Amino acid sequence: MRQYLELLSKVRREGELRPNRTAVSAYSVFGHQLEIDLQQGFPLLTTKKVHFPSIVHELLWFISGSTNIKYLNENNVSIWDEWADAAGELGPVYGHQWRSWGTADGQQLDQLQQLINGLRTDPYSRRHIISAWNVGELPRMALAPCHLMFQFFVGNIPQTRNGSMLGKSTEPTLSCHLYQRSADIFLGVPFNIASYSLLTIMLAHVLDMRPGKFIHSFGDVHLYSNHLTQADEQLSRRPKDLPRLKLDASARDIFSMTSDSIQLLDYNPLPGIKAAVSV
Repeated sequence: MRQYLELLSKVRREGELRPNRTAVSAYSVFGHQLEIDLQQGFPLLTTKKVHFPSIVHELLWFISGSTNIKYLNENNVSIWDEWADAAGELGPVYGHQWRSWGTADGQQLDQLQQLINGLRTDPYSRRHIISAWNVGELPRMALAPCHLMFQFFVGNIPQTRNGSMLGKSTEPTLSCHLYQRSADIFLGVPFNIASYSLLTIMLAHVLDMRPGKFIHSFGDVHLYSNHLTQADEQLSRRPKDLPRLKLDASARDIFSMTSDSIQLLDYNPLPGIKAAVSV
């Protein structure tokens, strides 16, 4: 995860101290991009232990379309607790927008199902996009989406010498490009990288494609002022080899996958580094 560590170092060195909506100031840089080859291993940090089950359950929760933390809490995941109301509701956040985007005429669009259909029937389209930034529903969300839009790209198209396409490749690759408006570099970004890489791998699996690249574009990347010591500790550590991911070969529908369908192998990180969440 050299790319992540370089970005963390950049924010630590060059970040501008700025106020924000939380009670903790943060050092920010604006505009950055990471590119990760998913064939080189699963991009889960090894310079500190990251709780992979939380990443898996949160992603499955998004995919289900749920916006209540009950499922997360039942699986010992508390990362959304600070934003939920007394009934566990968060408003129309990520899962709702992915699966039930409300239109002006009262319909609901399942963006994720449309994405999968499009990748199957028109793989080389430039419209394989999901957005969580539903402007009309932002006031009802407990937290406005940070990772707000992502696009998929099917690559590995065989070509003739003059550049004309010969047809669908026998081994197409699936790549994902995520745009994140606001990124907590120490606590949040490691989760975001792993989550969208996992989603890309899951989609590639059910579509009979190979995982390609995960490209991560950022707006405001920030390091909270109470995370400086933790960041320095992480930057002093030497990365280890990346783990591997194994999916159940019989799991052919992303909507029916469970945590048992996903296995992390050879993950041997350095110890975790605790840091407070700024709400």
